[in-house]
Amino acid sequence: MSADAAEHMRVESLYRYPIKSMLGESVETLSVNAGGAEGDRKFALIDESSGRVASAKQARLWRTLLSCGAVTEQRRVRIHLPDGSTTTTDEDGVDDVLSQFVGRSVRLIDSRPAGASIERADPDQVLDKGVDAEVDAPILELGLATPGDSFTDLAPVHAVTTATLERIGVEAARYRPNLVIATPPGFPAYAENEWTDQILTVGGVRLRAMGPTPRCVIPTLEHGALPRAPHALRTPAAENRVDAFGLGLLPCAGTYLQVLTAGTLQIGDPVSLD
Repeated sequence: MSADAAEHMRVESLYRYPIKSMLGESVETLSVNAGGAEGDRKFALIDESSGRVASAKQARLWRTLLSCGAVTEQRRVRIHLPDGSTTTTDEDGVDDVLSQFVGRSVRLIDSRPAGASIERADPDQVLDKGVDAEVDAPILELGLATPGDSFTDLAPVHAVTTATLERIGVEAARYRPNLVIATPPGFPAYAENEWTDQILTVGGVRLRAMGPTPRCVIPTLEHGALPRAPHALRTPAAENRVDAFGLGLLPCAGTYLQVLTAGTLQIGDPVSLD
């Protein structure tokens, strides 16, 4: 990747996901600090039977969450259910509405408890055996690299380039990034692999690339009106298995970011790499 190419990057789009594993919202600006993006992964559902956070990484149980939208309304979030009805995070009975929807007893919470964890179903097994199959599902503790109480999987911010998305042939929404970085023609796919420990300056915000983002089964699932897309995992599995956070060779796309200088990201901001 040439220095000239890296100088012509910019912010194409910004997203936040107010409720873990529900559809997110596109925004014009996004405030970020050490704890991540403001309003991002602020809420999550707790499965009352297991005590674990509900995540579509365990597609057999939770993939229907990806048919729900979550939109920030000042201090609350409005949840749009696929039947056209809505509820809000501060509404009496919201737990009952969501429990009925998912078919399990769940509770909505807004602060990550110590040791909060999810089941991460083995993505290759899910692709081979189907979303309803019983597969290996290791337990993943949430937010290990994110200060504060949001429900991020690991790190505060997630970014991906348009070059990587175009190579794989998927919509950004499938990878649930906070930041999509537009890259110039000829920019290499999976260049995010090489950014680890480098500093990205986005407008006046400085972020450190922590490492490539491992991909799970979520990008392959239906997202609202988007159909299933097995290639969203199979393509990086074939082309870009790299060591990620000491976890071994995993299919990756994008990069996790640590926020060094708090501030506000805006669509169109120039992105430079130091």
